[in-house]
Amino acid sequence: MADLKRKENHMENFTFYSPTFFAFGKETEKDAGKYVKKFGGSKVLLHYGGKSAEKSGLLDRVKKSLEEEGIDYIALGGVKPNPRSGLVYEGIELCREEGVDFVLAVGGGSVIDSSKAIAAGTVYDGDFWDFYQGKRIEEALPVGTILTISAAGSEGSPDSVITKEEGMFKRGASGDAIRPKFSILNPELTQTLPAYQTAAGATDIMAHLYERYITNSTEVEVTDRLIEALLLTMKYEAPRVIADPNNYQARANIMWAGMMAHNHSCGVGRSQDWNSHTIEHELSALYDCAHGAGLAVTMPAVFRYVMKHNVMRFAQVAVRVWGCEMNFENPEVTALEGIEAFQKFLISLGMPSNFEELGAKKEDIPKLVEVLCRGDGRDGTITGFVTLDEEDCTKIYEMMV
Repeated sequence: MADLKRKENHMENFTFYSPTFFAFGKETEKDAGKYVKKFGGSKVLLHYGGKSAEKSGLLDRVKKSLEEEGIDYIALGGVKPNPRSGLVYEGIELCREEGVDFVLAVGGGSVIDSSKAIAAGTVYDGDFWDFYQGKRIEEALPVGTILTISAAGSEGSPDSVITKEEGMFKRGASGDAIRPKFSILNPELTQTLPAYQTAAGATDIMAHLYERYITNSTEVEVTDRLIEALLLTMKYEAPRVIADPNNYQARANIMWAGMMAHNHSCGVGRSQDWNSHTIEHELSALYDCAHGAGLAVTMPAVFRYVMKHNVMRFAQVAVRVWGCEMNFENPEVTALEGIEAFQKFLISLGMPSNFEELGAKKEDIPKLVEVLCRGDGRDGTITGFVTLDEEDCTKIYEMMV
C-alpha cells in the first residue's frame, strides 16, 4: 500500500452548519409552493428525471402547488442515474435565459445533484466543472427538494456528484451554498420503487455511514455511536421494506436515516474514508450500474484490503453492529467476520457480490485504474483511510472478480 502509517488523531476542530428546513410525512409535497415562496423563489426550474414522476401524478401535484402560490416555473426533465454534465449545461443556459431564481428537484439523488450543479453553475462565470475539480462552491441559486428515493442523502448535504460525458469522469463537488433550503420527505413516494432500487438505496446509506466510521481519528465515541445506531436501524428496516414495500414505518425510518447518514452530523471532528465511493464511481461511470449496487461489490473488497491498517476499527463495528464475538487473541478474525456479515446482509437484500453480477469485466480493470488514479488531473493515488496507489487499486478491483 502507498501509505500504511496510521496517525493518531483525536477529535478535530470543526464547524457544522446544517440549515435545511425539513417537511416530513404524508402529502407534504402539496406544500412545495409554500416552501418555495418562504425561501424567496418567484420563478422555478422544476428539475426531474423521467416518466415515474409524471405517471404517478407527483409532478402535477407539485405544479399545482406552485400555481396556487402564484409561482412561475419552467420544467426540465431527463435526469438519468449517474447524472450527466450535458443536462447540467442545458439547465444552466435555461436558468439564465428564463431568469430562474430557484431550483426545485423532484426525484432522488441524481436529480438533486444535477439541480445543485445547475444552481451553482448559473451564478458562476466559469465552467461549472471547476467545482468538480476541487473548487469550493461559495454561491448558488437556492435549491429545494422533493425526495423520491432514500439513498444518496443529497436532500440534506452540501454535496453533489456529476459524470462528465467527455471522458466519463464521475466527480464530486461541495459547499454549504448548495445545501437545500428545504427538503420535502414523504416516505409514501418511495413505496412504488422496485426492490432492487430500494436495496441499492439502502446500500448507499450504509456506505455513507461506513465511510465515516472508517477513520484514523481516535476517541470519537459520540459519532461512532451515532453511526452504529443508524447502521442498526438499516440492518433492521431494510429487510422489512424488501419484504413489504408498503411498510410505511420502515420506509419512514429509512428515509430519515438516509438524510442523517449524509448531512455530516455523523462525520464532524473525524477523518473520513471515501475510497470505496471513489473506486465505485468508475464502475457506475463506465457501466452505468446503480451506485448502491456498485458499492455492494466494492466495499467488502476495499475493507478486506485496508483492514490491517486498523483492525480494531473493523472489529468494533463487527461486535457492535453485526453481533460478532470479540476474539481478543486475534482481532483480525472478528474484523473479517464483520465484513463477511455485512456482505451477506447486502446479498440478502438482492445486491450483487462480484464483477460478473454487476456487469463489469475483468479486462477493463486497467482502464478503470487509469481513469481512477490518473484521470481528470489526479496524481496516481487516491486518499482516505489509507492512501492507495495504482497497484493497490488494481488489486482491489481484482478482488471483486
